[in-house]
Amino acid sequence: MKRSTRESADSARRISRRALLLGGAQIGFGGLLALRMRYLQVDQADEFRLLAEENRINIRLIAPARGEIFDRHGAVIAKNEPSYRLTMVREDAGDVDEVIRRLSALVELEEEDLNRALVEMKRSAPFLPVTIADRVSWEAISRVAVNAPALPGITPEVGLSRHYPLGRDFAHVTGYVGPVSDYDLSKIDDPDQLLRIPRFQIGKVGIEAKLEDQLRGKAGAKRIEVNAAGREMRELSRREGQPGTNLQLTLDHRLQNYVQARLGQESAAVVILDCESGDILACASAPSFDPNLFVRGISVADYKALTENPYRPLANKTVQGLYPPGSTFKMVTALAALDAGVITPEETVYCPGHVEISNRRFHCWKRVGHGHVDLETSLRESCDVYYYDIAMRVGIEKISAMAQQLGLGQRFDIPMSAVARGRAPTKAWKQETYDQQWLVGDTANAAIGQGFVLASPLQLAVMSARLATGRAVEPRLIKTIDGIEQPIRGGDPLNVGNGLLRDVRKAMYEVSNNRRGTAYRSRIIEDAFRMAGKTGTSQVRNITAAERARGVTRNKDLPWERRDHALFVNFAPFRDPKFAVAVVVEHGGGGSTAAAPIARDVTLQALYDGDPPLEAYPKADRSRVKAQQERLRRERHEILDNGRDRA
Repeated sequence: MKRSTRESADSARRISRRALLLGGAQIGFGGLLALRMRYLQVDQADEFRLLAEENRINIRLIAPARGEIFDRHGAVIAKNEPSYRLTMVREDAGDVDEVIRRLSALVELEEEDLNRALVEMKRSAPFLPVTIADRVSWEAISRVAVNAPALPGITPEVGLSRHYPLGRDFAHVTGYVGPVSDYDLSKIDDPDQLLRIPRFQIGKVGIEAKLEDQLRGKAGAKRIEVNAAGREMRELSRREGQPGTNLQLTLDHRLQNYVQARLGQESAAVVILDCESGDILACASAPSFDPNLFVRGISVADYKALTENPYRPLANKTVQGLYPPGSTFKMVTALAALDAGVITPEETVYCPGHVEISNRRFHCWKRVGHGHVDLETSLRESCDVYYYDIAMRVGIEKISAMAQQLGLGQRFDIPMSAVARGRAPTKAWKQETYDQQWLVGDTANAAIGQGFVLASPLQLAVMSARLATGRAVEPRLIKTIDGIEQPIRGGDPLNVGNGLLRDVRKAMYEVSNNRRGTAYRSRIIEDAFRMAGKTGTSQVRNITAAERARGVTRNKDLPWERRDHALFVNFAPFRDPKFAVAVVVEHGGGGSTAAAPIARDVTLQALYDGDPPLEAYPKADRSRVKAQQERLRRERHEILDNGRDRA
């Protein structure tokens, strides 16, 4: 069909408009391309010229400063200190062996460190730096800098390394850091790229490991331009990392220092708690070790000396060590029986020195017996038969429930390695664990803290604090995180009558302050600071028939590892409890002779916030205590002064 003149004109106008729009779009697009080409060819000419010459830009991580750790008063426990080191970039060095030979003529290189560096170098990318020598002196750094042209690929650097100025005092609590290993990486699903840096330090045990993510911080980065030969040309940009979180512990470094010195080379543990807040004021395991040995990788000889020591210096006995609590458990049995109403504080039990249970004779420690004893006398003189008797009436389930309420058989939430749960056994537990029925004799053994019952020194200290206050005190180790106070947990009243707790506390007071008490020789004389406590001796062996025939019946006649453990728990002052203490001396013999004197000394140190006056001790002990104080003061000041010098 032929279109009209008007239709043809309209069609022509539409076509002209479309052509104009399309043409304009093409011109605009062309203009953008022209501007982009000008930017690339003119403005960015220098950068692309370098890239055209086979330069490349590397991104290198910047390790952040690790968070520091302080005691409750601000004393430094773990810090970072500058450390000079020499690094090598393999592709820059060219002939690695020749460069190392030249470097060896200028700096003394440890063969073990050098071999480790060569292994790392083979595993790392050729352009990544690997540490050849660490903790190099300033003089050595200067010699390397002067001879830099002859040492391609070698770079002197300054970095940060962990240091523990108080050394052995806090080794078991803070733990230590060490170079990250393949084993460390295998335990992490998505490792932080920082951990890929050769010789990067990571927490291995203790707080350093448990709070690693907070202490480590966040990595920074820098963009480095290097030429075709791998030589660093310039730093293009830098983003600093975020330093790790600073921690303040509840521990008191002066008290911890004293306790560690007081324990000396004993295989022992002490825990001191603040009864009000649950703050752990001292947490000492002996013998200790120097955590600084581990920071850059401990030598084979040093590690062997620690692992072959029968006193197990690497083990944190305060939370990892589990021991039969012995007679320190008797307060649990007594409270369970009193709370169940199967006995009253005044009711007596006759102790002839033994009791027959299921055709088996269970002996009291005093073979001639204690006669008629009530609650106070039974605790004061630690009569076993009394507790055998009342345990038969109350049963293991209620004893176990009371133990749980007092803090035994619990794993407390504190950032330390391998915190043990302990054991407050029940019939169901034995059936599940051993596929055996609970026996009446098992209840008798549990009544005096033997058999299946196990507790750590931390748990025993918590038990003492709960007995002293009547509240569910929870231990706290972290006081502040980056200055923010951490909450105090627990503190609810125990589900035990206050009258019953008062009866048990009064009996514990008699243990330390009555002439017939098992801890009377380790009493505190100052009336305002008198303590209430309980001795314990836990059996770890049975004397064989052959040994008995040879007359071996006492601890001192046995090898050290077969002697009884010595224990003591206490709180003070009796009228207004401020501190709860637990002491365990492995294979120390009797609690009254080995553990109670230590507990008395560390309790006084806490009460006086320093060395107590001699008048606080019994007269018979003052000359010995004076000499002991002078010796410990010298040892403690030496440790603290060395720490301040390094701080």
